[in-house]
Amino acid sequence: MEIVFILLIIVLVILAVSDLVVGVSNDAVNFLNSAIGSKAAPFWVIMIVASLGIVFGATFSSGMMEVARKSIFHPEMFSFTNIMIIFLAVMLTDIILLDTFNTFGLPTSTTVSIVFELLGAAVAVAILKIADSEAGLSSLGEYINSGKALLIIAGILLSVVVAFTIGAAIQYLVRIVFSFNYEKSYKYYGALWGGIAITSITYFILIKGAKGASFMDVATKEWIHNNTLQIIIISFIFWTIILKLLQTFTKVNIFKMIILVGTFALAMAFAGNDLVNFIGVPLAGVKSYEAWHAAEGINADDFSMAILSAKVKTPTLYLLIAGLIMVITLWLSKKARSVTATTLNLSKQNQEGKEQFESSVFSRYIVRQSIKASNAINYIVPAPIQESIKKRFDVPKQTKSDENVSFDLVRASVNLTVASILISFATSLKLPLSTTYVTFMVTMGTSLADGAWGRDSAVYRVSGVMTVIGGWFFTAFIAFTVAFLVAMSIYSVGFAMVPVLLILAAFILIKSKSVHKKRSGDDDNLNGENGEQEHVNILEACSINVINTITNISEIYGKAVDAIATEDRKALKKLSQKVDKLNDKAKSLKDSLEGTIQELQDDSIETGHYYVQVLDYLREIAHAITFIIRPAYQHFDNQHTGFDETQIAELKELEQLLQGLLNEILEIIKNTRFGNIDNALKHQQKILDAIDKFRRNQIKRIKNAQAGTKNSLLYLGILSETKNMLLDIINLLKSQRDFIIYQSS
Repeated sequence: MEIVFILLIIVLVILAVSDLVVGVSNDAVNFLNSAIGSKAAPFWVIMIVASLGIVFGATFSSGMMEVARKSIFHPEMFSFTNIMIIFLAVMLTDIILLDTFNTFGLPTSTTVSIVFELLGAAVAVAILKIADSEAGLSSLGEYINSGKALLIIAGILLSVVVAFTIGAAIQYLVRIVFSFNYEKSYKYYGALWGGIAITSITYFILIKGAKGASFMDVATKEWIHNNTLQIIIISFIFWTIILKLLQTFTKVNIFKMIILVGTFALAMAFAGNDLVNFIGVPLAGVKSYEAWHAAEGINADDFSMAILSAKVKTPTLYLLIAGLIMVITLWLSKKARSVTATTLNLSKQNQEGKEQFESSVFSRYIVRQSIKASNAINYIVPAPIQESIKKRFDVPKQTKSDENVSFDLVRASVNLTVASILISFATSLKLPLSTTYVTFMVTMGTSLADGAWGRDSAVYRVSGVMTVIGGWFFTAFIAFTVAFLVAMSIYSVGFAMVPVLLILAAFILIKSKSVHKKRSGDDDNLNGENGEQEHVNILEACSINVINTITNISEIYGKAVDAIATEDRKALKKLSQKVDKLNDKAKSLKDSLEGTIQELQDDSIETGHYYVQVLDYLREIAHAITFIIRPAYQHFDNQHTGFDETQIAELKELEQLLQGLLNEILEIIKNTRFGNIDNALKHQQKILDAIDKFRRNQIKRIKNAQAGTKNSLLYLGILSETKNMLLDIINLLKSQRDFIIYQSS
């Protein structure tokens, strides 16, 4: 039996490494967003700073490991066998859950997932143990540390409110001091704010975090504790003077320094607080095995795990290894970068362009009531004060260099400072609060205070925040339920169930990787985003978008005709999904219209006029192909009668004619040979004549009762939308020609 437990311990260690990988992929957004969103430094510099923070922070996690051992359940009530079942269920569930969220680019809480997984697995095993005994369910409280579990859950939920409130309050005050045009205020208050920010980070990470550091002896920790006030005062004076000297004699930007120090601090706090989520359970499993192995002759089912209630020091080497794995993952994981979009979209200062979330009834109600409350306050506050504050929040016109910046350096420094303080403080109290919750809500609070949620974006941003928070509750429910079911299956079937679950987990991980790759590939192919488009000018970008749209239309139309001919419902469904993305891209271009027009090279109204025409025709073309694909899918999904051989032959002839025209248009645009438009117009007329001919043929079939109503409606609809699409494509070609001529002149 011992060999079985040795294998299970090896499995736990392997799962720990896997959990580190998927966990960092999700949580990297927490400490990278502010630095990346504000472009405070080159990407590689930000990554190096974050990596150093993770390695240092990992050594501060020793005290937090107690959460996995005794905070959720009473270990003395479980045997060694029970504990192994709980730990295996938790790790299997955690890897699958986090990887699923990573695949779809959704930030979630690794802390909430581990807490509710431990709770779910422990409750499952406790119920089964009670069922095997004569005790009733009323004794469940003897197994579960409900008081501590509720305290942890309450602390996590409270952190949402506290983080949002403090983030908004501090950002409001800091913005009043610096304003958006902070060059003048920076000279007077930059060093002072830097001294406060870095001193705060120093206090909460060094002084508070030192309690859990595995490499510090008791005497060092005691000395730090006894000299707290002196350290704070000296630190503030030291940093303020150093920053003032740097500000006076060098061109060093203090805000950028704060952001980099804050990134280091937040990465350090993340590792210190969240490392328990990834390796706490496996390390507790190793300790459990060592205790059982030392008690020779005692059956695993009878050996009480009271040993887990005692304080255990985690070796620094283990923590450093875990930290290095996290760093490697941070650099290599593609999923880590795909999770960052939500927070940046919800916090960006620019209110123009496409919003990631749609509005909801609840978000509209909140915004409406907030506007009423704001108007009420305006009646109370004197007009001169309002005007003075308003000037501090006037956002300057965005320049070319600011186009990829989500928010400025001032807000980024507040984000990192406040989040680092809150997380480090919670770590010092050994409360596993969610770093995701704190960093996200601090960012949302600072966004609100900074006026990023204006009238044009507020309903979408509030809806997004509520969606994310709703997802957190969903995480808790799924984590508890899945861990509960996994633990029950292992307990009921035995450890023979573990290989089956491992195979299932491996299958899900492999499948999710292909899904993530496909999602990324689809977006890149559809949007024409090859990593270089950000650096091309408006003229080239417009040409790329037109070419990509026509190419996609050509592909979709050809596949649609083949699918209609073979009545392939699944193929039409996939095409419908691709058409949705095409519409999203067209809408996104239209939503970013104002910013693009501002960047046009001249002041000519005509240039902007033709660019707007290009976007309008792109949307109309997307709509036309939509009204071909969706009715066709619904027709065959409802099992209606398909087309006969004559209709299919006509559609294929039409498709070949259209493909020829689209290829001709692509050549004209790619080579800017707009003198050949007359040939395209002749080709267009030929297709229009064919459409008229096929329409008359269908009318004859209707008169001769050779086609049913639904068949005729679909066929005539395809002809009509093809004609509309054809006209829009030619108009698009003309508008693209005029736009290029005016923009190039």
